Amino acid sequence: MESIFKIYGWEMASATPIQQGLINTTYLVQTTNGSFILQSVNHAIFKDPTAIDFNINSIGAYLKKNAPDYLFTQLVPALSGKTLIEWEGQYFRAFNKIDGYALSVLEHAFQVEEAAKQFGKFTHILKHFKATDLKITLPDFHNLSLRYHQFAESIEKGNAQRISSSHGIIAFLKSHRSLVDQYDQFVQHKEVYKRVTHHDTKISNVLFNKDGNTETAICVIDLDTVMPGYFISDIGDMCRTCLCPVSEEEANLDLVQVDPLKLKALQNGYLSEMKSDLSTMELDHFFFSGQFMIYMQALRFVTDHLNNDIYYGAKKEGQNYVRALNQMRLLEAYNELK
Repeated sequence: MESIFKIYGWEMASATPIQQGLINTTYLVQTTNGSFILQSVNHAIFKDPTAIDFNINSIGAYLKKNAPDYLFTQLVPALSGKTLIEWEGQYFRAFNKIDGYALSVLEHAFQVEEAAKQFGKFTHILKHFKATDLKITLPDFHNLSLRYHQFAESIEKGNAQRISSSHGIIAFLKSHRSLVDQYDQFVQHKEVYKRVTHHDTKISNVLFNKDGNTETAICVIDLDTVMPGYFISDIGDMCRTCLCPVSEEEANLDLVQVDPLKLKALQNGYLSEMKSDLSTMELDHFFFSGQFMIYMQALRFVTDHLNNDIYYGAKKEGQNYVRALNQMRLLEAYNELK
């Protein structure tokens, strides 16, 4: 990788692969100039890496001017001044390394509150940034109507044997079709607004720091999916990934539960930053956010299973079916808190 180091002007550099997300390839680069995070953008998923580059730079410039004390993962320019480098058929970008650590599992409600506060702060501090100026990096990413349509198509055109053996979960998802109607009514309401939305609010996309015994979330990371969107996307994804003690891969459905204390912590953290920004209509749909996202993910897993695992893939037979059952049970457990 020495040639790309030269593009950035890094001397005596060494790169160590690190596990940071599932999509991009990430390295920690140690140089005489400091420590950097170098990433190769997966342009099989993100078809237009220049759109991501534009969005991060646009937000970064706004924050430098209007909120210079806000901790943001600014892009590092190469010697050419560019922040997106095309090299050997790949797209690379670099960030200054921020001292902090990401969590993969949430053990305590206060961690949920801290994470939710950071995601809320991210949207709040950009309230005067014109969200529609951002480019769409993943079209229709959280469009529930589209996801239901794709699900319905997979029942018609998918693997016949898998359709037959998935009768139970197909019936369950059809029985919750009213959530799609509720989503459509929500996004069309005049008091529902598009804002700068992260769209991927899993716990590993927040950096934490520890001062003595106090653990504090310090900033959000992984900004590839930042686009104009609705607040239910960020709340919903936090509900889906932060409230359950096991992941979507868990096959023992008895372990799929929702912690009401973590849901309360999520609400407290996010609304500590965003309550004054949300309309009454939006506040009334806070709980719906979790229903919307969990249901949508169940639809997507079943759809992929019926379509022979062409999107998420499967390392073992029936993996997406297990994931769908997991999300079905999560939706049931979440609804029990209503």
